[in-house]
Amino acid sequence: MIAGLILAGGGGTRLGGADKAFLQLAGLPLINHLLARLLPQVDLIAISANGDPARFVAYPYDVLADDSLIGKGPLAGVAAGLAWAQAAGVGALLTVPVDTPFIPADLAAALGPAPAAAMYQGRQHHLVALWPVAFLPALTAFLAAPGAYKVRDALSLCAARQVTFTATADPFLNINTVADLAAAEARLSPHGPLC
Repeated sequence: MIAGLILAGGGGTRLGGADKAFLQLAGLPLINHLLARLLPQVDLIAISANGDPARFVAYPYDVLADDSLIGKGPLAGVAAGLAWAQAAGVGALLTVPVDTPFIPADLAAALGPAPAAAMYQGRQHHLVALWPVAFLPALTAFLAAPGAYKVRDALSLCAARQVTFTATADPFLNINTVADLAAAEARLSPHGPLC
């Protein structure tokens, strides 16, 4: 079994502090676009997000906070997700940032078996990764020690493979700026590139 974790904890600073999960793309929140692609690939889903979980009340998924690991960056969300997946009896956790609405339909299958991270045109997308739940104790120890808490270092620690994806357009486009949002809108237009 594979669990999916939507990482929705970013501050959206380059988008004026917007809650990226609810940023509108083609008339729907980003989280809806991601869910449409992620749901068929995993057995259960949770959302990693601090703040008021009630904002996700319309979505029937667990909302995981990482309050105890504030300052540890996105790995705090990964650790919370691994603990949740372990409690659910799942062996692997697929993490995907909420601002990547074009993930491949075969992402989970292509990344398996865990551990693995996605690559596109020579760039590793650290948070688009399949983590073994058994990595939780090592990640907890990593986060307890002083350090920079870089996702790529955690991927190295668990010996994650790099899996290259090919596509006409970047399947891991991150929507970080207004220009990125415009590019995503163009992809969804009738004359845009294939997603």
